[in-house]
Amino acid sequence: MLMKNYGKTGWEAAQVALAAVSGLVMTSAAAFAQSAPAAAPAAAAAAPAAAAAAPAAAAAAPAAPAFNSGDTAWMLAATALVLMMTVPGLALYYGGMVRKFNVLATVMQSFAITCLVTVLWIVVEYSLAFTDGPTPWIGGLSRFMMNGLTLNSINPLAGTIPESVFSTYQLTFAIITPALICGSLVDRMKFSALLWFIGIWSITVYAVVAHVMWEPTGYFFKAGMLDFAGGTVVHVNSGIAGLVAALVLGKRKGYGHEALPPHNLVLSMVGASLLWVGWFGFNAGSAVAANANAGMAMLVTQIATGTAALAWMFTEWLVKGKPSVLGIISGAVTGLVAITPASGYVGPGDALWIGAVPGVLCYFSATTMKNFFGYDDSLDAFGVHAVGGMLGALLTGVFARAAIGANGAGTHGLLEGNAPQMLVQAEGIVFTLIVSGVGSFIILKIIDLVIGIRVDEDIERDGLDLALHGESVH
Repeated sequence: MLMKNYGKTGWEAAQVALAAVSGLVMTSAAAFAQSAPAAAPAAAAAAPAAAAAAPAAAAAAPAAPAFNSGDTAWMLAATALVLMMTVPGLALYYGGMVRKFNVLATVMQSFAITCLVTVLWIVVEYSLAFTDGPTPWIGGLSRFMMNGLTLNSINPLAGTIPESVFSTYQLTFAIITPALICGSLVDRMKFSALLWFIGIWSITVYAVVAHVMWEPTGYFFKAGMLDFAGGTVVHVNSGIAGLVAALVLGKRKGYGHEALPPHNLVLSMVGASLLWVGWFGFNAGSAVAANANAGMAMLVTQIATGTAALAWMFTEWLVKGKPSVLGIISGAVTGLVAITPASGYVGPGDALWIGAVPGVLCYFSATTMKNFFGYDDSLDAFGVHAVGGMLGALLTGVFARAAIGANGAGTHGLLEGNAPQMLVQAEGIVFTLIVSGVGSFIILKIIDLVIGIRVDEDIERDGLDLALHGESVH
């Protein structure tokens, strides 16, 4: 009985609500019908004005660049890979090769340089390296403090990715280059002097060499120099600076008559492995696109690295009777260095030669030649990077293939009848040796006069970790 009465009451309430809604709808429809004739002419009158305004608005707002998401994604990854080469890759590679009481001082160098160069790059170094300047030898200041860099800005060298990505990618090169110099001066340089040297050198030397080799208005870029990923800009540049620093500083205490064994070659092996992996970002990333050139650069990088590691290992085996861990990882780094300038211009067969020849010759430059001349290139920054970079740059001029030429450049070398290319390569090498060598000498001498560059003898004997940084690995 209760249910029956409840149902009847609910049905009556529903009928009342339905009638109210129907009335509301009919009233609204009538109001809309009365207003429509007046609104329609106004809308029709407004349409021509909107159509006339559209072209003006389009002209006032330039279209955003058509960035390629695939290229951008690859370059973001490549940037991270190259940064990994310095921290932690190079830090561990160098850190494992010094004595235990200098490990922290050595890894600190790589980390501090990463931070310092980042700031200098943003302030002025990027602008000097990668903008059009008053001469073909240096860029301008149009990107000072990254002025004008927006979400949609581009660099002429990388039209399918944002300039923010391109500039960060190039920053990682600017970081690892001076960090490589430290391999020649470990165990004996003041940390304060190192920071001053790296800061001044990055602005006055690295920016100049990068501009003339890589920027479209640079002298050697226009001359046709082939340096795909930094044979001269990175390796010859840092290697000769390292040699000059070693000569100005002088030999380590005990060098030549005391054992100066590596602290932990496992660290160096890990560091070399990180360098190898990161180098794919270094070389394949220099295509600045996810394309066939990047794929070929990756392949030839792997081939040259493995070949050079074996070449060094077997040479050492023949000469000394045993293959060493230090030897094979040094050979791998040599192959990475040598293929760097050639990676965008050569094929797989060429990469075998570009790995094998430097793999053998750099073994002797890091051992026999260093011992003959008596300089203390502590971790062979000159013997591996400068010598390997020079050999790689020259071999690029030999093996460059028109069918492979990076980004459709159609470049070719000696084997395809372009003998003058060898002269251009040699001129680029000599220029880098002079600018970096002389520039490094002047900078170091000035710093030495002002604050001194070498630690005290007691500090060097007891280790730099505690004296310079107040810490130890123990």
